[in-house]
Parts: sequence; structure tokens; C-alpha cells
Amino acid sequence: MPTKNLEYQLNKIFYFFIFCLVIFSCSSKDNVSEQNPFPGERELSFKRLLTNQTFYSSILGENVDYAVLLPDGYDTSTEDYPVTYLFHGFGDNEKAWYTHGMIQYYSDQYKGEITSMIFVMPSAHNTYYANRYNGMYPYMNMLTIEMVPEIDQLFRTKNDKNHRAAMGYSMGGYGALILPALNPDVFSVGVPLSISFRTDDQYMAEPQSVYDYQWSPIFGGIGATGQSRFTDYFKQYSPFYFFENQNAVNFSNLKLLIDCGDDEESLSITNDKLHTVLRDLNISHEYRVRSGGHSFDYWKASYPEALKFISDAFQGIGYSAEPTPAIIGESISNTAYETKTVSGQSVNILKNSNYGVSDISRFPVLYLAHDTGNQPTESKLAALSLLYNAMSNQSIPYSIIVEIPLTNDLSFATMEQIISYTDSNYRTLAQKEKRVLIGNSKGGLKAAQFINNESSFFKSCFLFNANLTDNTVAPVAGTFYYLDITDDSAEYKGYNTMYKSIREQNIGYEYRVRQGNDTYQSFLNGLSNSLSILKEKI
Repeated sequence: MPTKNLEYQLNKIFYFFIFCLVIFSCSSKDNVSEQNPFPGERELSFKRLLTNQTFYSSILGENVDYAVLLPDGYDTSTEDYPVTYLFHGFGDNEKAWYTHGMIQYYSDQYKGEITSMIFVMPSAHNTYYANRYNGMYPYMNMLTIEMVPEIDQLFRTKNDKNHRAAMGYSMGGYGALILPALNPDVFSVGVPLSISFRTDDQYMAEPQSVYDYQWSPIFGGIGATGQSRFTDYFKQYSPFYFFENQNAVNFSNLKLLIDCGDDEESLSITNDKLHTVLRDLNISHEYRVRSGGHSFDYWKASYPEALKFISDAFQGIGYSAEPTPAIIGESISNTAYETKTVSGQSVNILKNSNYGVSDISRFPVLYLAHDTGNQPTESKLAALSLLYNAMSNQSIPYSIIVEIPLTNDLSFATMEQIISYTDSNYRTLAQKEKRVLIGNSKGGLKAAQFINNESSFFKSCFLFNANLTDNTVAPVAGTFYYLDITDDSAEYKGYNTMYKSIREQNIGYEYRVRQGNDTYQSFLNGLSNSLSILKEKI
């Protein structure tokens, strides 16, 4: 018993010592955390993603929720960082960017290609990031006057406009447009993804219930119809007005990348119209259209270029005017094809490598209305080489390629005779479903006009920087159109008109707007990019 009592006393002393040690440790933690620059943190371990953050806004008269993602190494460095504000969509909140958007995972994936930055994700409810017309909820004022200084005080930021960007999707895409455009002293970079807004025609056509719920609480005009919806306040916030109503020099420092999927129900029409307005006003911007709709799958695919665009802007690096050239592969020689003359028109017929293997097989035909301009001979072979190599590696099925160099005007009658000649003298699959008409520049215009004149020969038409702007060409029902253009092409108006017409008539399509100028290389880039769709159509 005495031994046990001694053990008992010793144990009491031991546990008291442990208790004191724990208390001292907790006190040490508190001292460290008081020096910790992360709001709400009470841990020794560094957390990059800070959720459930709030600050009180005297402008709104309520707490504003937000989240912050700090760059890797923030805790061990002393440097200041640029800031990108991430804006969520209608019905979402700040959590969307770090849950569905997985911004931490993806920004880490690309950290070797972009400069380190802080991401701030504010909750905006359904405000569209604007000040309400009646002064009751001035969200934009809150963000620019209160939140930006709050973030700059709490974190080590480069607190100037040249190191501040806005990026958002849907409603947040609209926010990422208007915040930099209307507050150039606060933001200099905007990356709107799938901007949710309306053209004037779309705004007037909104069902009354949608208009009264979604738009009039912000811009005024509750219960209004038609043009009465265009309140003066609405025009202050509509990019279809404020860009035109201000001198373009006011936006000369704005760095803008707009990206929207071609499968959006109506927003792709809105975004494409905005692109044409900015082009008309000569306001510099980047514009992209890829395959996809209104989802984070599309927006995540935008991250690599979007983050690189922001990073380059933060570093004062001019964004590249041209993408990396497409890989053509091994070049064919001018002896690889047969040159024939049909009705005075020279054509080059390129058979695939399997053509001589069997006398039974028949093949689909790709007709290329080829505008080579002043390209040297080796460049003129690049498109044929690209297609031939695509057949060899089975990116597209084995086919016969009929190149029609546009040295002279190509009449519709001559085009029909070329098709007849090819079907008569080569083993073709002579159905419209197995013929594809491809055209670039002047050849693109001729291709679109031919199908408009006679739609029985081709099921699919692929147009690359086609000369459509000054030539009205109505799309034909039952024909699939692949529209490809670079964002700096002179043909932007023609493409906007044709794309809108295709959508209105529910005609099959794919629409692509890519980086670059109107060059022969851009045609090769677009042709390479189209191979997966071309494969589907033959």
C-alpha cells in the first residue's frame, strides 16, 4: 500500500507537470497567432485556403463573406503579391471557386507558367457586381472602396491597379468586365468567362417574370416592356452603351480576355456581339470561342490561358499576338498528287496511302477551295501535307483530297464538273454525306456561296477566315457548318452575322474563335484544330 501511495503521488506530480506544459504551449501558440497575418487563424500550421472570412461593410450595413487562397510559400516569404478577384455566378457564393472551380488545384498545376498571386473570392449574392439603381445595395462601391483596401491591409499585396485583376464566370463574368472597365483606377485586367448579360434585342425579349426578378431590381424599370426597359441607369452598366459612349482612349490600358463556349443557349450570341462592338471601336482585347456550354468543365479549360494572360499583365509582358504554329508533320512533294484540268480549272488530286492496296475500297472526298495568296510553293503544300499526315495517323479516315487552287474565279458550274469528274475517275463514296467542302479566305467565301447556290452535293462545310464580311451568305438548313476565325481577323462582322443566323435557324454547327491574325498560318492552325470534327463528318 505505501508503494502504491507513493506511485499515486508521483503520478499526480507527473500529470501536473504535463498540464503546465500544455498550458504554456497554448500560451505560446496564442503569441504566434497574434503575429499571424491570416484572419481567423489560430493554428501553428500554415493554411493557404482561408474559408469563412468576413468583414463588416459600412456601405452595405452588413458582413461580407469571402475566401482567400494564398500562394504557396506565402508564409516563408516577405514579398508582396498581385491579387486576382474571382467572381461567382448567379445563385452561387464564394465557395463555388474553391469547390466546383478547384482553383487551388488548377493554379498549382500551372504555377510553373504563371507568377504567384493571391486569389480573393467575395460573396456577391445576385448583385451582378453593380450598384443598384435605388442606392439600396451599392455592391460595386463596397468592393472598390472597402474590400480592396481591406484585403490590402490584411495581406501582403501589391496594392495598385496594375497588379489587380478580376476574373469571373456567368454573372461573375459580367462583374469581371464592368469592374475593370468602370473602375480603371482599381483594376487593370479583366477575364470574363461566359459573360451573363443581354444585347438590346435579348433584353427586350426577356420574359416579364425573368426581367422583373433578375434585371429590374438592379437597373430599374420594374414592370417595363420593350424599349422602356432601357433606363438611363441600365445604359451606364451596359457594355453595349458605355464602351460606345466613352472615348476609346479611356480603355487603352484595359487588358481584356473574353471567353465563351459556342454551345451557350444565348450568351454566346451576347459575347460574340460584344466582340464585334469592341472591334468596331478598336478597343484592344482577346476573344476565344471553344466547344462547350455553361459549366465549370468549360471554365476550367479556360484556366491555362486565363491565368497566363493575367500573369503576363501583372509582369508587364505584352500578350502574344500569335499562338504556337500547328505541327504539320512530314511535307509531301509536288509529285505526290495528280494535277488535272477540268473545264479550264486546274485541280490537284491527292490519294491516300491505302488507295492502291485494294481495287474495291471507296473513299470519302475532301474538296479544298484553297486560297494560297502569295505563299511560296512549300507553304502551299502545307495544307495538303497536314491532311495527308492526318490520314496516315488516322486522325481522320482515309480519303481523297481534291485541291482547287483559287488562281481564277471558280464558277458554280465548274465546281459541279470537278465533283462529277472526281466521282467518274476515282473510287469515291459519291454521296453528299461523304463529301466535305473546305475553304479558306476567298476559298471560304466561294465554298459558302456554292452550298448556298446548290446544297445537294455537300453535307458539311468548313470555313476558315472566310471573306464573309462584305458578302451576305445565308446558311442552308441541313448543312453542317464549321466556322473558324481568328479574333483579329477582318472578317469578324461576317462571322457574327452567319453564326447568329445559324443559331436562329437551329442549323448544325461548331464555332471557333482563336488567337491570332488573319494569316495563312492561322488557316493551318485552324485546320489542325478542326481534325476531330472533320473525322466525325466523314
